[in-house]
Amino acid sequence: MSTEETSRFVRLRVELVVEIDHEDAVTKAALERIADDPEMPADEQAHAESAVTEDTAEALAYLVDPFDLVSEVPGVELVQASWSSERIDYDPDSPEWDLDEDDEDAEDDEEAAG
Repeated sequence: MSTEETSRFVRLRVELVVEIDHEDAVTKAALERIADDPEMPADEQAHAESAVTEDTAEALAYLVDPFDLVSEVPGVELVQASWSSERIDYDPDSPEWDLDEDDEDAEDDEEAAG
């Protein structure tokens, strides 16, 4: 039996490139989310506030929640998630940023296996 026939678990990979037009707005929103989190211990809150103030990419990571991506999908429960953010050099015209490239690699792997 293949993994598809035996497992109910699916790894969903999503890669986003966003352009931040207003860094202060992102930082402010992240600080508000941290302040509004009643479950975050004070020492962790201080560390988070420092991180989002120093790095807008870190602030964005505090604002993006993978649960939000699937919470409205019927029949799906988020079991585990991890995500990160980093500043990158982005050139949309570069072949490096061809988003279909990963899909082609996956199709090649499937054809080789099947």
